[in-house]
Amino acid sequence: MNRSDVQQVADGVFRVDGGIVNWYLLRDGRDLTLVDAGYPGNAGDVESSIRLLGHDPGDVRALLVTHAHADHIGAAGPLHARYGTPAFCSAAEVPHARREFLEQVTPVQVLANAWRPGVLPWAVRAVRLGGTTASAVPHAQPFPGPGPLDLPGGPVPVPTPGHTCGHSAFLLPAVGAVLTGDGLVTGHPTSRRRGPQLLPGFFDHDRTATVAALAPLAELDADLVLPGHGEPWRGPVAHAVASAQA
Repeated sequence: MNRSDVQQVADGVFRVDGGIVNWYLLRDGRDLTLVDAGYPGNAGDVESSIRLLGHDPGDVRALLVTHAHADHIGAAGPLHARYGTPAFCSAAEVPHARREFLEQVTPVQVLANAWRPGVLPWAVRAVRLGGTTASAVPHAQPFPGPGPLDLPGGPVPVPTPGHTCGHSAFLLPAVGAVLTGDGLVTGHPTSRRRGPQLLPGFFDHDRTATVAALAPLAELDADLVLPGHGEPWRGPVAHAVASAQA
């Protein structure tokens, strides 16, 4: 992890490029909120990204999880074990995070889509980062209440189910940004497209719901889209949604 991998995208908001997945740090003084946590193989990188900002991992007040796929919860266990970092997600996503069930692309589905450009190289990288290892967040808790969370950045959970049954985005009203997780991305190794888009359909638990979940995103007052995969996108989020639907 290099300093160039950590990019300030808004006041107190930092995007970390983990190679094939992003995570974000929200800063308020000496306190941080971590949004998503990379693959299991990124656990050391997550800690490094925190230290590159001049912080200690103990400064992270909470991990917010957009959804509990392996590439978004990798550092959750190590952070909790070492620093007691709590993890929060939507109530619908808690049992998924705890692995009472699993809504994730299977090796069979990957093989069935291996003919698509980029799928096999992505799969190799994902496996090397621990994408097929058992990942769970047994300490996952539901958001403590509706509305803004009392955490650095003042994130507001926005239900966007579809990619998983409890997927959430996070609105950052103070800076006019929205963290979209995998509900709306701007790039992925398995896509030749750049700019706002949906992930290829085989990644979604419920494609119809994923498409429907674009509607609440389009209503948000934000002009900075911060996705789980791809580069930040600047412009009204409604325009990003329209582009993804095109």
